[in-house]
Amino acid sequence: MRIMDFLNPKAVSVDLKSNDKEGVLDELVELLVKAGILKDKDKDSIVKILMNREAMGSTGIGSGVGIPHGKCDKVKDMVAALGVSKTGVNFDSLDGEPVYIFFLLVAPEDCAGPHLKALARISRLLKDKFFRDTLREAKDIKSLLNSILQEDQKKH
Repeated sequence: MRIMDFLNPKAVSVDLKSNDKEGVLDELVELLVKAGILKDKDKDSIVKILMNREAMGSTGIGSGVGIPHGKCDKVKDMVAALGVSKTGVNFDSLDGEPVYIFFLLVAPEDCAGPHLKALARISRLLKDKFFRDTLREAKDIKSLLNSILQEDQKKH
């Protein structure tokens, strides 16, 4: 499974502005709205689904990475947005450190297998410090997407 199979290139930001968990989730969902993947009227309910998931345990997995995710009936296929925060966000991360790289995953209700595969793929990729640093240092969306495309071409 490749990241670009579910990451929409129009739902990417190298400069998230929010400085709290709900703000970041709102901003990431807004990227999917602007990319034409989600309807604006569904935004609040999706942010609520994501916040409910966060209440069960933070998706801040450590090393400056967060993989917020949720399932809803507003999408037909699994979709992702990617955002990078220059300043870092307190996301109640497992290691207590700020989160800089956010991979948002939204999947249909009946999508357990691919959803878990995508989460595993993302977390495996982001365990690589060099790759994390490359994403954090990306100056623009094009260079960020190029880094992901290069990573996707490697055998895993």
